[in-house]
Amino acid sequence: MDAHKDYYNLIITGVGGQGNVLVSQLLGQAFVNKGFFTTIGETYGASQRGGSVMSHLRFSKKKQLSPLIPKGKADIVVALEPVEALRVLTYYGNDNTIVFCNTRPIYPIDVISGDETYPEFAEIEKFLAHLAKKIFYIPATERAMEMGHPILGNMIIIGALLTAQTLPLTLEEFQETLTANFTGSRLEINIRALKEGEKLISS
Repeated sequence: MDAHKDYYNLIITGVGGQGNVLVSQLLGQAFVNKGFFTTIGETYGASQRGGSVMSHLRFSKKKQLSPLIPKGKADIVVALEPVEALRVLTYYGNDNTIVFCNTRPIYPIDVISGDETYPEFAEIEKFLAHLAKKIFYIPATERAMEMGHPILGNMIIIGALLTAQTLPLTLEEFQETLTANFTGSRLEINIRALKEGEKLISS
């Protein structure tokens, strides 16, 4: 990502229950602490039932931006669910978009009931390759389950995002935001998850 950009457009997408909104708010707070004008716009499907949840985050050093990212203008997409990556990139992606995609699917009720089919991961990869400049596939859910807390997949993928230096925010700066919001064992496990994401990118 160009270090001299005036603004950054980031979308975090997933389904209800993955902690999408929480990490969006924490990232927004971290950028405010760095002196950025920050806006967050959120859209919800049937989030209580595992529907789509999408957060638009826009950061600028110069001015306050509107809360929703225009069509085709996403710089970065963080997808906590693979098919949600496809859904978002089809509308907001461009030839320079960078994607961080969790590899673990969450099957909608229609798929579980047999009324619909979920695409093979290889098929998802093929389509994503045509919709973005670079894609990082992160086994965030698997690593979170190994840690004993599946919800930590969101923090693992944020650790990967920040380690890849695609945004003007360091892992250490985001860790300071975590310290301001969490205490005790909750703080400790979230920092561990961040470090797990760092290892996935660094290895």
